[in-house]
Parts: sequence; C-alpha cells; structure tokens
Amino acid sequence: MKRKLALFLALVMVFSVFAFGCAKEEAPAGDTAAEGEATETESDVVKVGVFEPMTGANAAGGALEIEGLKLANKLYPEVLGKKVELVIVDNKSDKVEAANAARRLVDKEKVSIVLGSWGSGLSIAAGPVYKDAQVAAIGTSCTNPLVTLGNDFYFRVCFIDSFQGVVMARYANDEVGAKKIAIIQEISNDYSVALSKFFTNEMIRLTGDEDVIVSVSNYNTGDQDFTAQLTNIKNSDAEAIFAPGNFIESALIMKQAKELGLDLPMLGADTWETPEVIEIAKEAAEGAVFSTFFDSEVPLTEETTTFLDAYRAEYGADVEPAAVTALAYDAYLVALDAMERAGTTTDTVAIRDAVAETSMFPGAAGIISLDENGDAVKSAIIKVIEDGKFKYKATVEPF
Repeated sequence: MKRKLALFLALVMVFSVFAFGCAKEEAPAGDTAAEGEATETESDVVKVGVFEPMTGANAAGGALEIEGLKLANKLYPEVLGKKVELVIVDNKSDKVEAANAARRLVDKEKVSIVLGSWGSGLSIAAGPVYKDAQVAAIGTSCTNPLVTLGNDFYFRVCFIDSFQGVVMARYANDEVGAKKIAIIQEISNDYSVALSKFFTNEMIRLTGDEDVIVSVSNYNTGDQDFTAQLTNIKNSDAEAIFAPGNFIESALIMKQAKELGLDLPMLGADTWETPEVIEIAKEAAEGAVFSTFFDSEVPLTEETTTFLDAYRAEYGADVEPAAVTALAYDAYLVALDAMERAGTTTDTVAIRDAVAETSMFPGAAGIISLDENGDAVKSAIIKVIEDGKFKYKATVEPF
C-alpha cells in the first residue's frame, strides 16, 4: 500500500512539473510577439517601448509610425546579440492615458528605451514619466519644442515647430505673396497653438506689419462644423489661410471652405500628410501646401534606398510611405545605434548618454545630428496636394 501511495505521489509530482514547466507566458497586451511563439529568457531579449496612439483622434498617425517601427524591427531584429522586441502600448490620443501608458512601459514592461509619439501633446504629457524613470525616449514626429525642453531624457529625430512655422511663413510671404493671413488653430492642441505662434511671429518680421494676421479662429479637437470660423474669414481681407491641426479637422476645414465658396490658398504643416486628408476633403484638398519631413523622390542617404525598397516590398511597389513612417524607422535605428555605442541594453542612463551624442547618423529621412536640447537639425520638405496625391515641391535647408 505504501509503495502504491509513493508511486502515486511521484506521478503527481512529475505531471505537475510537466504542466507548469510547459505553460507559455502570456504576452502583455499590445505586445507584438506572435501568439504561440516561444518566449525567450529576459537576458536574450531587449524590450523597446513603442508609445503611440492606436485609438482616438490621432490613431491614423500612430498607425503610420508603427508601420515604420515594425519595418525597421524586421530589417534589424537584433542589437548586441540580443533579439529586439517591440512592446507597443496605446496612449489613446489622450494626455492622461499617455502618462499611464508611459508608466506601464517603464514600470511594468521595464523597457530599455521608448520610441514615439505621434502628437506633441501626448509626448509632453509622458515626458516627466520617462525623466523620473531615467529611461530615454526618442520622439518620432512630435515637433513642439516643449517635448524636449528641460527634459534630458527626451530626444527626437524630427525638426521642431520654431523651424517649421518659419518655413511656412516664408512660403506664404515669398511664394504665395500673401500679406494678410487668417489662422484657424486647434486650441486644445499644443502643437497647433505653438505652430500658429511661430508662424505669426515670422510673418510679422517678414512684412513689418503687426496686423498681418487679420483673423484668428479657434476650434477644439473633434469639432465637425467650422462654418462660423470660415464665414468670419470670408468677410475679412485674408489672402491665405494657415490651419495647422489634426488631419481630420483640417480636411473638414478644406471641404467646408470650398462649400462656402472660400477660394483661398490653404497652408498647413506635417499633420496633413495622412491619406485621410485627401479621402475626406477630396477635390477641396487640391492645391493645399504643407511642410513635412521626407519625400521618396529625394533620397538623402543609402538608408533611404534600403527603407524604400523594404517598404515597397512589404506594402506594394506603387505605395509611397508617409514621412512619419520614415521618421519612426529612423528613431528605431538611432535607438539601436545608441545601445551599440553604449555597449549595453540594460543601463538606461548609459543608453540615454549615447543617444545625446548622436551625430551625423544616416537615417532614411536624412542625416540626424542632435543639438544640445536633443532636437534634430534637419531640412524641411514642402509638398502640395495635386491630382489626389502628395507631391514634392521643394526642400528648405535649416536656417
């Protein structure tokens, strides 16, 4: 009897070890690891946080950047002999949720570095979390100067709005010849408000006219009806409209302006380069001009060709990548380069220091050198919407 009991207990122990030893660790929500894929030990994997809007008003922008990050991860899946795992979290296009998403990355997921986000306000909200945790973040297309100001742990691979606003003001003055401008700004969006300010200051400097901005109209994220703002502009002596804001609202502004018979040059910025602008505004988008970061017609480095070949192989030969897709791709490459130069995937302060020293790095969207504020000094691309497509117009070098 005792022998039978002992045998029974031994079998129970064997089956218990087998059952628990073969259990697969559940991947965190948002993790890009394929379901059913064996989980490497912690020492074999480098976790790179991806901080992007996957839902909400900015979801389309976030999706474009995630495309670039996944493509870069596919081409360059390892660093210092370890597999790179993208841990993607949704900041939900919301500032409060952005801070929560950032905490999850640094506290729960223990990422070595963070990439993102589309949307300056979201990056600004998350900045203190990364700074307190001493984990570096590399912004992809967040252009507001406040993202990196006073935060030694936030960097970016894109130019900033103090440059972009000047670029578009000079275009309005030199190319359009407009001396009276109306502004429609997304008052709830840090990006839109700051860009409008930089544009205004440069227009005043260029024209010497303190009253060059004849109308400033505000709206909130998610608004659908812009009749009042556009009617006010129609009754002014404006010669052009500058409307930097989220792509959905900007497209509706274009569409409703045309419906009101308001035929003025429409000027904007990098957020306009999403397919939704053309899909929503349709023919009303024709002729709209905006500043952005990249164009496939103007290859800048050997990495540009590598990126374009891989993108077209992935999505089709006739599909052109968005500028923010190229920027996200570059952010990933800069992160891996910093780890290699630091010689570590776990010492987040050493990785941060290496990111800060990035200079003359050849990315897909151009050469990346970070200044003392962690901002990339780069050229701007001006595009126009023609025949339902985004077309290259000019390159503007840093001033």
